[in-house]
Amino acid sequence: MSVIRGTDRPVVDRRALISLLRKLHSAEGQADPHPLLDQLREMGDVVPAPWSGYFVTGYDTCNQVLRGRDWLAPDFAWQERQDDAKKWDALATREMTKTLSRLNAPEHTCQRRSLGNLFDRSTIQRLTPDVELHTARLLDTLGRELAYGAADFVNLVSEQLPISTIGSWLGIPESDYPHILNITHNQVHAQELLPTRKQLAVSAEATLQLREYFTTMVRERRANPGHDVLTGWIHTWDGMEPDREKADEILYRLTMFVTIASLETTATLLSAMVRLLLEDPARWAWLREHPEHVDDAVEEALRHEFPIQLNTRVAGRDTVLAGVPIPKDTMVHVMYGAANHDPRRNQDPHAFDILRKGSHLTFGGGVHYCLGAALARLEARTLLVQLLDRFPGLRTASAPVYASRMVFRRITSLSVTT
Repeated sequence: MSVIRGTDRPVVDRRALISLLRKLHSAEGQADPHPLLDQLREMGDVVPAPWSGYFVTGYDTCNQVLRGRDWLAPDFAWQERQDDAKKWDALATREMTKTLSRLNAPEHTCQRRSLGNLFDRSTIQRLTPDVELHTARLLDTLGRELAYGAADFVNLVSEQLPISTIGSWLGIPESDYPHILNITHNQVHAQELLPTRKQLAVSAEATLQLREYFTTMVRERRANPGHDVLTGWIHTWDGMEPDREKADEILYRLTMFVTIASLETTATLLSAMVRLLLEDPARWAWLREHPEHVDDAVEEALRHEFPIQLNTRVAGRDTVLAGVPIPKDTMVHVMYGAANHDPRRNQDPHAFDILRKGSHLTFGGGVHYCLGAALARLEARTLLVQLLDRFPGLRTASAPVYASRMVFRRITSLSVTT
């Protein structure tokens, strides 16, 4: 696809770009986005979007944006400076703008520090026995279902392990897990690149339910404190913020964000990892014989099948990115998949190579680096170790089914058998 470069701004075939984006949004494009992302990257490291903004595609350029202090999250201050500020007025959009992923310093710094080193080595060590127990229980269920034929790995395992892990850690009743999963699936529409009115309406209802659930949870935990992480956060914020109402509002957002951020992305990682390993029976057999490479398999799955397609930043000042002048406040979309499959960083990037020792940006970078990266790795590693041991003959029964989305990839079904 040809690219014409002007003096200030690259120029691309707008119709071709829009067609490509539509394909990426489809279920088919989500199932195999790599050829489409190759086309996008071939247009340049910085590609003008059909609206006022850019797609950033190359690994080094994406890394520069994610780690650069002059690249900011699109917070309320930025939204209010836009000519089309009403575009950001949807209830779900405004609510998510108040969470960690959309905050900048000093608010982001303050809230993140209040959580401490959320999943440090000692926390992961404490959580490991619980994750192992959750995994064993879920695989017991999978084994019973497989005795009767094919089973849906997503419904039985990959969606259940993240909610079991984060739910037990935060003290969420197990009976509430289905409700949390359902409203999380619905809320995520607001974080799409160009959500429709219908999607925003669904997200708005889910957002109200999330607010009701987690504000109630904070209130009840304050009334009945325990020896748990949320009680610890309450004590921390009581010492930082004299306004109890304001403190509880922040606690609601932190608890809600940590919960929902731990679910869909990790579930997609777990499903994609298993699918990649099962599509070649020799690969599954080799890893059973070489369990010392389980962590390598997890990292390659993270590189190859990114749960989040893109993330958005805005320029904090006039700058130049990969030779393209970017004015202050301009929006850029960091394309994780295009970066992870950049052949300049990872040779033969579309091949799934357990021994690659490659690089990826799946957890982001800089101050907004994923809070739950260590936890996601723990869940993936634990699941893979137990699967390899218990199901040597596991294989896929049909191709995975993907949701039609642009930002958050989601495998909705993966049928497996033995």
